[in-house]
Amino acid sequence: MKLKPLIAMSAVAALLLAGCSGTSGGDPTSGGTTKPTTGNTEGGGGVGTAALTIAKPDGAITTESHNPYLGDSSASKYAYGKVIFESLALVNPTGDLGTTPWLAESVEWNEDYTQLTVVPRKGVKWSDGTDFTADDVIFSYDMVKSGKLNDTSAHNITDIKADSDKVVITFGNSKFTSQARVLHHPIVPKHIWEKIADPNTDPLTGEGMAVGTGPYVLSNWSTESVTLTANPTYWGGEMAVPELHYVSYGDNAALTTALVSGEADWAQAFIPQIKDSYLAADENNQFLVSPTAGAGTLFMNLQTKPFNNKALREAIAWTVDRQAYVDIAREGASEPIWSVSGLGDLLKDEILPEYADKNYSVDVAKAKQILTDAGYTWKDEKLVDPDGEAVSFSISVPAGWSDWNTEQALIAEELKNGLGIDVKVDQPDWGGWDEARQTGTFQMIIHWLEDTGNAYGLYTSTMDPKWIVDDKAQFNFGRFNDPAVTKALDTYANAANEGDRAEALKVMETAFVENVPAIPLGAHPLLGEFNTRNYVGWPSTDDQYASGDPTQPGIVMVLTKLKTA
Repeated sequence: MKLKPLIAMSAVAALLLAGCSGTSGGDPTSGGTTKPTTGNTEGGGGVGTAALTIAKPDGAITTESHNPYLGDSSASKYAYGKVIFESLALVNPTGDLGTTPWLAESVEWNEDYTQLTVVPRKGVKWSDGTDFTADDVIFSYDMVKSGKLNDTSAHNITDIKADSDKVVITFGNSKFTSQARVLHHPIVPKHIWEKIADPNTDPLTGEGMAVGTGPYVLSNWSTESVTLTANPTYWGGEMAVPELHYVSYGDNAALTTALVSGEADWAQAFIPQIKDSYLAADENNQFLVSPTAGAGTLFMNLQTKPFNNKALREAIAWTVDRQAYVDIAREGASEPIWSVSGLGDLLKDEILPEYADKNYSVDVAKAKQILTDAGYTWKDEKLVDPDGEAVSFSISVPAGWSDWNTEQALIAEELKNGLGIDVKVDQPDWGGWDEARQTGTFQMIIHWLEDTGNAYGLYTSTMDPKWIVDDKAQFNFGRFNDPAVTKALDTYANAANEGDRAEALKVMETAFVENVPAIPLGAHPLLGEFNTRNYVGWPSTDDQYASGDPTQPGIVMVLTKLKTA
């Protein structure tokens, strides 16, 4: 299992400056210790003179708001809020999927993940000089419990209390599959926020309001850029990067130009022909692909022809080339998922022994045999179903999603050449696509998964009826429904012990293998473009202590590990 709760060493400042990562994945109910690892040995250390410009391709953001709880605030959209307001711990979405205590010296879950015990870090100050205490932790979560702050992450907190030097938070249901959401809740200063009438709307733009414990403090805000400077009293030590500039460009093309010219230093974006357009421009330019437990996935409408026949779904699973998806559609920015379990390499410890060596491949002969055995035939090289009707369907992805638009064309070609299926490539606008996926009026779509850092994400996304409310689906777009699987999903998410969770996994995984309700193509990655001209110590393929995506909570860990080049 994954998302292992850890207990940090007390000398965290030394740990951060030396470079740290969570422990390896394992039993998430067991304790552990965050151990210092060997940090980057390049560079001279100390404070640099160059700022880092962090860029996005989303156009200018015209409304100033530093509220970290609002998804549409400039702090959230630019993502600069993550270096001002910190959380109790950082859950790595890639690499070892480990948990590193941050504003907490330790975080520990009880056996069924309904209670979290936290030891707040000592010696931390807010950027206005006020001491950080357990009261700030209690206050930050109590806003959700009391209803003052909307519970957008479904924390369902029932109790918060101080216990000696600890804070104990109790939840109304297990948080095993949503540990990251709980632990990444921004911690804010009680002495400022208790005076805020409505934290759901306050933009936090008043003088002295954007106060955090993070490594950077707000210096200047404009619609063109946001500037932050290093927090001189940061508990984690002195930052090598003295200043951060956040800039948003009009589109990916403008962003790419900025990265190539050196105008921008750090970004997360899918850049077509990235080797030629970015990497070849400067040997210091780097591109990091960080696979996550999620996946780009083919969802099929299981309620109507042609996908109400499992044989067709299985045949397609033996025909679609996942490596082509990675190499051509994603231009290398992914990892193929071939396991019949649907789980990628990050979750290989959750693949049942009976499926450990069972993988799909491109095997058209096998696919045709499956179809023949199920009563399918061919006429004029076109596939005909058992009812005598030619098999055809559409695959839908919004226009402009270039990687998945390319995959649409690949799949259409693969299925036409291999199985004689006429596949229509449909590229509607977002609104039309969204309506079809929710109401079940599509035939096949490519979509992402709910990423929970474990097998539950795939199986709830593809087989859980809980996602269908008022006949509209947020996941499980194919509307798979098996009471035994539904029960197993609930057990996995709420089990009080690993034995029950393991038994539930058997039911879920077996059902997925036997029913082929969806077809994962490749790991959904977090992407990062950055350069090593002025700073080194970035995460790498060999050391994914965090992703290279500057919009993720792990940006604070990256910044603490950077050294002057």
